[in-house]
Amino acid sequence: MARFDPVRRFSRLLSGCSCGRHRSAAEHDGAAAARDAEARYAGAVEKTVLQALFPQAVQRRAFLKAIGGSSVAAALAPFLNLGAVTDAFAQGAGAIEKKDLKIGFIPITCATPIIMAHPLGFYTKQGLNVDVVKTAGWAVVRDKTINKEYDAAHMLSPMPIAISMGLGSNPIPFSVPAIENVNGQAITLAMKHKDKRNPKDWKGMKLAVPFDYSMHNYLLRYYLAENGIDPDTDVQIRSVPPPEMVANLRADNIDGFLAPDNVAQRAVYDGVGFIHILSKEIWDGHPCCSFTASQEFVTANPNTYAALLRAIIDASAYAQKPENRKEIAEAIAPANYLNAPPIVLEQVLTGTYADGLGNIKKDPDRITFDPFPYESFAVWILTQMKRWGQVKGEVDYQGIAKKVFLATEASKVMKEMGLTPPASATKTFSVMGKPFDPAKPEDYVASFAIKRA
Repeated sequence: MARFDPVRRFSRLLSGCSCGRHRSAAEHDGAAAARDAEARYAGAVEKTVLQALFPQAVQRRAFLKAIGGSSVAAALAPFLNLGAVTDAFAQGAGAIEKKDLKIGFIPITCATPIIMAHPLGFYTKQGLNVDVVKTAGWAVVRDKTINKEYDAAHMLSPMPIAISMGLGSNPIPFSVPAIENVNGQAITLAMKHKDKRNPKDWKGMKLAVPFDYSMHNYLLRYYLAENGIDPDTDVQIRSVPPPEMVANLRADNIDGFLAPDNVAQRAVYDGVGFIHILSKEIWDGHPCCSFTASQEFVTANPNTYAALLRAIIDASAYAQKPENRKEIAEAIAPANYLNAPPIVLEQVLTGTYADGLGNIKKDPDRITFDPFPYESFAVWILTQMKRWGQVKGEVDYQGIAKKVFLATEASKVMKEMGLTPPASATKTFSVMGKPFDPAKPEDYVASFAIKRA
């Protein structure tokens, strides 16, 4: 197996490292991340081999006692090369079916794990040659993925559900093995509305969201309706690609938007808007974007798919660490990735940011990178599709959620990597103080005063 070099390309983006052994702080952190990952693989392999050799706990304890302070690898070296087994584990259980891959992404901070897996070498480590392709809008990502120009893609978390159900396209089974980011959105209004902080005063406004099948659309509708504003009759909601939102706000084509970061912070940076609220103030812990692939790709390339998932989970773990956020802001800023000022990205990723009204706010959970695709997330999304008339009739909430959001698969891979997945594939939560029980989705839909269902 070729020796893993996790930071070779990433190090070109930055310079300077206080330890003196690396060319940059990012290279230093990348090397540490690689060592952590290799240690997880080695630990997982050792644990598996021990359980196979000594099925009974008492036998394992006796063996560990017998080898004293020696490592398991050293004790088994005469009989089994654990290093080779670990390398094989890192590469997957079987041969990679397709090595050269294209993954589409939208240039927003939500795509951080997909992007960072490239310069940090996490794809290479898994034996993959991945080209991450910047794409203009969600409809383009959807169409290119359906047409197999992309092998996998960064999508809004409701999109794979919509595609699987044939909403806005022919029904094609898609899956979500990993959530790209949690939270990471904001409602932004034009500066001329800085005195209209009460949503009840927003009647007649033109508001934008990135796509019809998006958390942004559902959260904006939820927020408006909870404040007595009918999103279909009291305001206009338009779909605008994220890269075009600030320009439309500047041109006075829209009054505001609920958009992914870094778009909201860019409006503040350009002086054309202010952040009204973060989306986590509507639902703290909500999913935003997802990593997705078609079921056809997964079935035809199971080892490639597993390798991709390992790379994304590794990159998510790297991005989740607060100490890596400033370096990530620098790394994803260039034109081939987000093409954004690093200070804008740093404000989003660190959670210390200007709101556009003269205030500096701090919220370290403005965006987080927990990849676990809870099935209850999908059930909530389906309730909003039903609430707003995107789907009609009976909905198989649990069946669709389990089929598209692959919590069981993610849990299995996380365990193999030595990580600790959540104990359950589902959980309860509250949105604007209203509890959601995923076991009673129809009761939830029926409970709303404003709805189209």
